[in-house]
Amino acid sequence: MTSGSTVRLTVGQAVVRFLAAQRSERDGIEHRLFAGYSGIFGHGDVAGLGQALLEADLHGAEPGLRYYQARTEQTMVHTAVGFARMRNRLSAWACTSSIGPGATSMVTGAALATISRLPVLLLPADVSATGLDVSVNDAFRPVSVFFDRIWRPEQLPAALLAATRVLADPAQTGAVTLALPQDVQAEAWDWPAELFAERVWHIPRPAPETVALIRAVQLIRASSRPLIVAGGGVIYSEAAEELRFLAEAAGIPVAETQAGQGSLRYDHPLALGAIGSTGTAAANQLARQADIVIGIGTRYSDVTTASRTAFANPRVRFVNINIAAPDAVQLAGSPVVADAQMALRDLARALGSWSTSDAYRAEARQLAAAWDDAVGRSYALGHQPLPAAAEVIGAVNEAAEPTDVLVCAAGSIPGEVHQLWRTRDPKGYHVNYGYSAMGYEIAGGLGAKLAEPDREVFVLVGDGSYLMMAQVLVTAVQERIKLIVVLVDNHVLPVDLAANAQSLGVQVFRTATIAEFRDALAQARRWAGGPVLVHIETDPAVPAPDSQARWDEQRSYLAPPESR
Repeated sequence: MTSGSTVRLTVGQAVVRFLAAQRSERDGIEHRLFAGYSGIFGHGDVAGLGQALLEADLHGAEPGLRYYQARTEQTMVHTAVGFARMRNRLSAWACTSSIGPGATSMVTGAALATISRLPVLLLPADVSATGLDVSVNDAFRPVSVFFDRIWRPEQLPAALLAATRVLADPAQTGAVTLALPQDVQAEAWDWPAELFAERVWHIPRPAPETVALIRAVQLIRASSRPLIVAGGGVIYSEAAEELRFLAEAAGIPVAETQAGQGSLRYDHPLALGAIGSTGTAAANQLARQADIVIGIGTRYSDVTTASRTAFANPRVRFVNINIAAPDAVQLAGSPVVADAQMALRDLARALGSWSTSDAYRAEARQLAAAWDDAVGRSYALGHQPLPAAAEVIGAVNEAAEPTDVLVCAAGSIPGEVHQLWRTRDPKGYHVNYGYSAMGYEIAGGLGAKLAEPDREVFVLVGDGSYLMMAQVLVTAVQERIKLIVVLVDNHVLPVDLAANAQSLGVQVFRTATIAEFRDALAQARRWAGGPVLVHIETDPAVPAPDSQARWDEQRSYLAPPESR
């Protein structure tokens, strides 16, 4: 009901209407900032946000903000993370839960979103505003980049605007939590009508500061063995083409983190593949000898740096291009705080005709080619009686089209796919390793598919991770969302996981050999009735190729080396 310049709605209704009106914009292209909503409704949110979402759905009041039923609170946050990652942080998903255990079940997902720098809006129900000053929702504070509790309706406008500003800021984004007490959610208020007007949030592309760029150019020009480490910031900035141009013009080989995989096509002559403790021998060999490391959109995690042992040259220096200032100073590097696309363009212009030697280019090409040969051999091991995981990865890779998406997360599989997956598209590789949460795979795959419905999504999951959160398959069945789940079963226990998936309504293909597995993948591609699962047993004792790097837990906690 409208009266003059105000609109009378409950807090729950106001939240839903506000979210539906928000847009993001980058490079002149607009997107829905909030594209969907997941929730499990119970004590605390069913009469507030739950009723508001039901009304919006029934009456079409907020078109485009669709609700998807979740099965667990943690998996719905994982789905939101997968969605935001595929949308390059330009769109987000909102999640709501009931009071208490429902709310705290989202904490792990919140940590994953914040560590991965991916926007997710969490709206947990909370104790009554007349209750205590502290509740279990305070557990969200250390894992959220923004937290607020709405004790009174009049607090809501400022909180919504502040929360949305943080979500839309690529330098700050992560999990944003607005705790909503149960009585406040259902309280009506007269809101200013302008709160619900369409609002466009500009996603900035900050250019590098001139002095910082000059310093970076001087360091690079003084080097003879430079190495680029491409992180997730390259992907999110949509800077793959700028990276390719710089690498080719300057003759600088490129290694990739888990989040940066796909920054350069695997078959590019200067593409060394993965780096670090889950990296390739090619990337890690050049990393040990590099005299300048140009990190682009990476925070140099423990895995990326191989527990701070990857960059072994005693004279190595670092140039760090990152939109987030704290990440730009990692490893005592020379910081360039800027958007990756803008910085790469400016850096290429500033370097001009400078290039590494022909011998260094040739060395990088030879190492990359040798590793690709090793990958090919791993794909065709012919191990008996059970295939190796590398053979399964190879079969999936060959079945996937260039624009298809691989989703993976935890256990030993992410290390092997980082080494072995031949990525051909910037969005073709989707492995959550920033927080390595078991159970992310299927939920994250659902988010990837919701974000990019025209892409085929392959979810590669091990038996242990599958057992943790397989129930999200029911949402895919309910909504008839196509996912190809590849279940790699080490068969440690006599549990029939394929039968479990079938009981959830999933089409299942059982395979015993790589030949049968390839045939099943072809059938799965043709399947159009919702999620499909391809089951195969593997031999866990077959190792992946040697990465020539290690993960040393003691060195993981050492202070970063001094700048030399």
